[in-house]
Amino acid sequence: MSNIFSDVWMVIVNPKAGSGRGLKDWPVISNQMYNRGVHFTCVFTEHKYHAIELTVKAVTDGYRNIVAIGGDGTIHEVVNGLFIQKVVSTTDVCLAVIPTGTGNDWIRMYGISKTYSEAVESLAQKKTVLQDVGKVDFFETRVEHTRYMANVAGLGYDAVVNLKYNNLKDEGKYGKWLYLRSTFNTFINFSSKHFEIVADGEPFYNGLVFSGAVGIGRFNGGGMQQTPNAAVDDGLMDLTIIKKMSKYKVLRNFRLLFSGSIYQIPKVIFKQCREIEIKTDPETRIEIDGEAVGTSPIKFSLVPKSIKVVVGQGYITAGQHRLL
Repeated sequence: MSNIFSDVWMVIVNPKAGSGRGLKDWPVISNQMYNRGVHFTCVFTEHKYHAIELTVKAVTDGYRNIVAIGGDGTIHEVVNGLFIQKVVSTTDVCLAVIPTGTGNDWIRMYGISKTYSEAVESLAQKKTVLQDVGKVDFFETRVEHTRYMANVAGLGYDAVVNLKYNNLKDEGKYGKWLYLRSTFNTFINFSSKHFEIVADGEPFYNGLVFSGAVGIGRFNGGGMQQTPNAAVDDGLMDLTIIKKMSKYKVLRNFRLLFSGSIYQIPKVIFKQCREIEIKTDPETRIEIDGEAVGTSPIKFSLVPKSIKVVVGQGYITAGQHRLL
């Protein structure tokens, strides 16, 4: 029996993405999709985590093509919806993104344009790759939770910055200055925590940590590269740990976070692995794909080639990246 939705895209629009750009620009985006001959229907998110619910419903209703219109948080929710639904394999659903967010870090890996006409053209061409995903187990109010990571998770300082940033957004505040404000306010009072890290069953690090990142992708925090060697389908997660260092040294080396040269910093260590277990004292925050979610202890497990995503027109298969 044929699926009447097999060629129809379910468009999930986050109207609050990019300080309201998702809502403001939707008429332009939808018009370009219509003119390009893309068949679609759309729904709007109404609250946090709504995109998860909408994704589950879309797949249950028979849709096998989903477009996320928003930022990294919207992508995160859609990906988690794909794993929550049990109707089909996660790779049976095609995920595309038209970016309207603030950071837009996930799209940087795939050459997806911020220009709507070009992003729609990529959608129409529908060239895809299978991407790895990270399964993350953590705690919130002493209850264990699971999320799926499509890009990068932050630990320590990064996670606290993200928590403050998300709190400001929840208060109805917008603008790129919010992240800078959160970064500065956290930096003044932040102190390193003791981490005990086991990677692929072997002890990796036991000591004080300023910040850490676990990446499927390379970019986070609006263009930072804390996991610059990460590849989306190499069957590995990239773990980067910044050991305790003076605030002066942190500021002096800050530019290296954006240049892809973070591993030149003497107190930075890294490893590629498939499983990571982290215990901390005291407990520390974690953010996943820009969303503050919970605290340690934390376990990361790789789910290889588990989502099918649309890439940009200029995406070149380098190394492990293979167009389907």
